[in-house]
Amino acid sequence: MKPKVYIDGKEGTTGLQIYDRLSGRDDIDLLLIDEDKRKDTEERRKFLNAADIVFLCLPDAAAKEAVSLIENGNTRVIDASTAHRTNPDWDYGFAELSKAHRMAIKDSKRVANPGCHASGFIASVYPLVARDVVPADFAFTCSSLTGYSGGGKKMIAEYEDAGRDPKHDSERIYGLNLRHKHLPEMEYVCGLTQPPVFVPVVGDFYKGMATTVMLPGLDAARVHEALAEHYKDEKLVTVAPLGGDAPVIYANTLAGHDSLRLIVCGHEEQAIVTALFDNLGKGASGAAVQNMNIMLGLDETAGLTL
Repeated sequence: MKPKVYIDGKEGTTGLQIYDRLSGRDDIDLLLIDEDKRKDTEERRKFLNAADIVFLCLPDAAAKEAVSLIENGNTRVIDASTAHRTNPDWDYGFAELSKAHRMAIKDSKRVANPGCHASGFIASVYPLVARDVVPADFAFTCSSLTGYSGGGKKMIAEYEDAGRDPKHDSERIYGLNLRHKHLPEMEYVCGLTQPPVFVPVVGDFYKGMATTVMLPGLDAARVHEALAEHYKDEKLVTVAPLGGDAPVIYANTLAGHDSLRLIVCGHEEQAIVTALFDNLGKGASGAAVQNMNIMLGLDETAGLTL
């Protein structure tokens, strides 16, 4: 019998991308709520409790409410919101961080899907802290350039409307209070003693992401060696040769892919690590589908584009 899968919030950007990855698969039974009832609490309750796996593609408060509507011990949840990413009762959905992370996801009833900016930072920093290359009290700084699709339908419309504001022709630096919602996740998952100084940037391209962590005082070769060893057996997270694949990095290089590539550059006294990926792929929907595959014991890359 095929596992039943339901997407609560399918009409949003993340939900639609998950649907696109699942709709053509014959190894699951995708449950679809009537469009005119997708905000009906009792109808949603039926679908949430009928599914083996539920994706929550909702705002934080709505995601918490959806969990409260699940009345059985069988439905397993993958939450794409920020609501549960630092909750110790939820397993963090980044399998490549360690064998323990992958096993926890496999057996989990509640998985918190990582944030997009956080995925880039954590992919770079977690192995370095775990392998004692960088101390947990290091003063990390990070800049993350993303395509405008990460802002959802409202931001997509701002950039794609014919009469758009000319300001959108250039990069938009935001999160200027240095309290971006992904910071607690970055600190918690990596075991840091303080949050990084983090600045996100939106560019005039639909999707793609380049998250760069600055590492003053570190030997780039040592950083590269640690990351290459950590991810040597992974399919969806890979490490480029030291110095990168090309002289420059374009943030939308992996748009349309569900993989992530780490690029280490620098010299003996300074290093940077850039995580290159799709904000809607490994940064959101692709990661959620990967987690579902692991939870169901399927090929981890099924339905994904490497």
